[in-house]
Order: sequence, then C-alpha cells, then structure tokens
Amino acid sequence: MTPLKTRILLADDHAVVRRGLRLVLESEPDLVVVAEADDGVQAVEKGTSEELDLAILDVSMPNMTGLHAASELRRLRPELRILILSMHDNEQYLYEALKAGASGYVLKSVADRDLVEAVRATMRGEPFLYPGAVTALIRDYLERARNGEEVPGDPLTPRETQIVKLIAEGNTSREIAQMLVISEKTVERHRANTLEKLGMRDRVELTRYAIRRGLIEP
Repeated sequence: MTPLKTRILLADDHAVVRRGLRLVLESEPDLVVVAEADDGVQAVEKGTSEELDLAILDVSMPNMTGLHAASELRRLRPELRILILSMHDNEQYLYEALKAGASGYVLKSVADRDLVEAVRATMRGEPFLYPGAVTALIRDYLERARNGEEVPGDPLTPRETQIVKLIAEGNTSREIAQMLVISEKTVERHRANTLEKLGMRDRVELTRYAIRRGLIEP
C-alpha cells in the first residue's frame, strides 16, 4: 500500500540550503521531510535506520560524497528511491549519479522549480533529468555511437574516491585510517594507487582533482 505521504531524507552540509529545500517540499501536502543529514556518512546511517521512501542527497558533502552515499544506500537498501542535488551542470556528474543508482539529477539553481516534480516522478518510478541534461545525454550518446565508443567509467573505486576526498579536506593518513577504521598502510596504498591511476604526483594535484570532480567545494 502506498503511504499517504512520501517520507524524505534530506542530506546537504549547509543548514540554510536544507531549510529552504524543506520549505519547498513541505509546501506540498503529500511530502514530508522526516530526517536530515549534514554529511554522506550520516545520510547512509539515517537512510538505513529511518522509515523512508526517498533520499535527496547533495553531490558534494564532507566525509562521503552524495554519489558514494547513493551507492551505499543502493547496496544496503535497494528499495529506497534516490535523487541527487547538484550545483554542477556537468555531464560527468550526471553519468556518475545515474551509475550510483539515482533516479534523478536536480540542479540546485532551479530546485525551487524542479524539486517537487522530480520527487513525484521518482516515486512513480520514472527518471527525472533537467532539460539540459537530456540534451547532453542524447548528444553524447550519438557522438559515442558514431565513434563506436562506450561511456567512460570512473577510474577510481568508491574507497579510493573517498580517500581522495578526505586527503583533499586536509586529513593526514593517520586521521583517515581512524575515520575509516583501516590501517595507515592501507590508506597509503590506496593513495599510491590513486596517484598512479590519475597520473598525479602529490596532494596538491589530488586536491585540484577533487575540486574538479565536485568531491569538495573550492
């Protein structure tokens, strides 16, 4: 039986943004925000412990990105619907959001216009993409089809992406090891593998990469 109200988790590291989005959502009689999170780790915790129908995740959050949190929630609670919120009108983020299991991708700049429609579409089991994203996907698909190419995947594993994010946020190997409950040696191995995969040399280049990927905000 479909619940009378869609129960929503709202995850964004800015309290002001969460407050504004909550007002937009709860202006509708069938939508209610029952949980909030200010980072990706908390989003996964609440997403697996609360009675929810939908998680709305900001793409750039501390400790764990919205994309990583979406992947974890998809694995741990596959019936939960997921929407990604982003300030980035970027094809790569869009691909990664869909790959992570999100049903839709909403730009923050037009969230007051699109968010409710995106929630409704997601709960009907339909994908939601803003108009520019649809155009970008079609253009990219046609171009790759002509060249016989596939959509590129992320070169990093979810764990490597998480470690890059934590390094870029200024954490030491010891601090990262404590946060992730792994050894410093394992952190260093992931760091070395990541540098090799990306063809980079040091923390500065990793930090620039993290900003470009939207893992952290500049």
